[in-house]
Amino acid sequence: MIAGALCVLLVGGIAYQVSSSAPQPAAPDMANAGTPSERAPDISAMSPRERFDRLFNRIMQAAERGESDQVERFTPMALGAYQQLDARDIDARYHAAVIHLQSGNVAAARALADTILTETPGHLFGYVIRGTAARIQGDRQSETRAQRDFLAHFPAESAARRVEYLDHRPVLDEFRAEAIKRER
Repeated sequence: MIAGALCVLLVGGIAYQVSSSAPQPAAPDMANAGTPSERAPDISAMSPRERFDRLFNRIMQAAERGESDQVERFTPMALGAYQQLDARDIDARYHAAVIHLQSGNVAAARALADTILTETPGHLFGYVIRGTAARIQGDRQSETRAQRDFLAHFPAESAARRVEYLDHRPVLDEFRAEAIKRER
């Protein structure tokens, strides 16, 4: 059940990583950080946001490959980098929530969803996180409520053309499709 619920969020994380078109600073590849024969990359020269994004991507790649040991290894580092951010935008909060869901910390993910919705009422990420957390916990009523709220806010939020929506389009499309299917 948890794997199915996280699949949607992982696809979004991977899509974000692939579609990120901003030039990346020259930095060591975190994908090789787990290889014992190689030196670990020096992330100390990166900004907190660069570290967080790099570690988030590393976790999503490891999760996609089923490398739970790597997910466990990098999760505390990513969440530590998140705590060091000077400013936490909605995209960073969403990524932190995905990491929390991946590691089983549903309460922390829900708290981030609440923060997103307090900061930007109607933001679709808040409902995606709430719905996924509810699905993980087997709470059909809360999952349905999150899906209905998502659908209610979808037209206006889509018109807002938020950058984070473009970056995570597969997640939003999948969540919307599931919500519409359930409404029928």
